[in-house]
Amino acid sequence: MSQTQRLLLIAPPAMTRTPAFDRAAALALAMQLPLHIVAFDYSQALAVAGLFAPEQINLAREGYLQTHQQWLAAQAGLMSLHGVEVTSEVVWVQHPYEEILHFVNEMSLALIIKDAQEESALKRVFFTPLDWQLLRDCPVPVHLVTSALNPRPRNVLAIVDVLRSEEQDLVFNDQIIDTAVKLAEQCDARLELVHVYDWTAVNTEDMGMGALPLATGIYQALGAAQHETFAALAERHSVPPDRRHFIEGAPLSGICDFAIEHRADVIVLGTVQHKGLNKLLGTTAEQILHRAPCSVLAIKPGRGLQS
Repeated sequence: MSQTQRLLLIAPPAMTRTPAFDRAAALALAMQLPLHIVAFDYSQALAVAGLFAPEQINLAREGYLQTHQQWLAAQAGLMSLHGVEVTSEVVWVQHPYEEILHFVNEMSLALIIKDAQEESALKRVFFTPLDWQLLRDCPVPVHLVTSALNPRPRNVLAIVDVLRSEEQDLVFNDQIIDTAVKLAEQCDARLELVHVYDWTAVNTEDMGMGALPLATGIYQALGAAQHETFAALAERHSVPPDRRHFIEGAPLSGICDFAIEHRADVIVLGTVQHKGLNKLLGTTAEQILHRAPCSVLAIKPGRGLQS
């Protein structure tokens, strides 16, 4: 097993240079790590046809794979001209996620990079797209690229949740900030730290008008406690006061609006595994992916960017 850390770029099946190529090349240079590019090909029609004419279909498949490999190697060659240490390969496989896990087990991956793929809400309920599998289950940090206006990120946004109560969850906030700080330092980017205080957690309608003063008092106390925790967290990571942002409102819209206003290139956040209905509907992180005006870098507990 190779001990040299590297980046893994998952290229789209179509032979098209996408924003993830430029982001991967820029990060490889910034992080001073080698890059491996892999594309996954599969055709159900060819697989079925191969049952009746295996020799002809095998030739057709090998010819297509060779063409794709040559195209991918050409893209790698362009990156190498700019100083990126890069390799590439094309794999014929029906289930890409299982193959990605093989790369995770065989390589020391610092980061997986992939273009974000939009899916309809209905399809997300009945299928598990590769993006969602990576967000939920992949142990390696995942960078899903929506655009690469700035191939090397200039503005990095870290999202934390100070409502985390258990010790391992509190450590997770530290890992999120550490990852964002590391990325910002490597890319010479500006870091902003954000927590959104969800005021909808206090539902005064259910309490009745008579309980409004009590609800307001609870709301203010919770807000003050969260603000104090957020300030201590930012101080621990030496985030300057002008780059700490405590926002009141709905998390999804608050984060996305802030990202637009501050022209964020990457949102760094944490994702955890969810079961049952939550897994079907998606977490805030997955919702942000489809609403955010920029790319997303998601980490799991204990697996941030390594030094």
